[in-house]
Amino acid sequence: MTATGTSTTSTTSTSAGTGTYGLSTEARNLQWLLGNLVEEVPGVRSVAVVSSDGLLLLSSDPDERPGPAADGTARPRGPRGSSADLATIVSGIGSLTIGAARLMDGGGVKQTMVAMEEGSVFVMAISDGSLLGVHATPDCDMSVVAYHMALFVGRAGHVLTPEVRSELRKSMESYR
Repeated sequence: MTATGTSTTSTTSTSAGTGTYGLSTEARNLQWLLGNLVEEVPGVRSVAVVSSDGLLLLSSDPDERPGPAADGTARPRGPRGSSADLATIVSGIGSLTIGAARLMDGGGVKQTMVAMEEGSVFVMAISDGSLLGVHATPDCDMSVVAYHMALFVGRAGHVLTPEVRSELRKSMESYR
């Protein structure tokens, strides 16, 4: 943020290769955190951040990130990839578990994990109602994945303001 409270923009890329064309510092930082989660945590296949109304805000899939590709060329347009599918799944799991918690008077849902033969899906609530979803390999260390997700949520929760959510939504919509 600048001294006047407006967001700054940049056309640089993070070390993770995330296209950040025209995004605020806050949005770029969230993309960097997301890229770091994928690159640094063994077994993580893809990551998605979904808004409380089910829209994809951030994606670890490089073909779904806004702006030009890391090499400066235009990103190919076509069918949405694994992170869009993950976003749909995360949104559905989030809705299901929130409904179940209400029926059981269980309070807010903090995290959900689905273990499958060929992988796992983790969903963790972010303070603003958004959800962090991770698709991981079957041999991942679940506690390590959950720990790093909690770190992301802790760091992203205060940055994911309504303005940044709106900016991320617009950047994902303009990519489609």
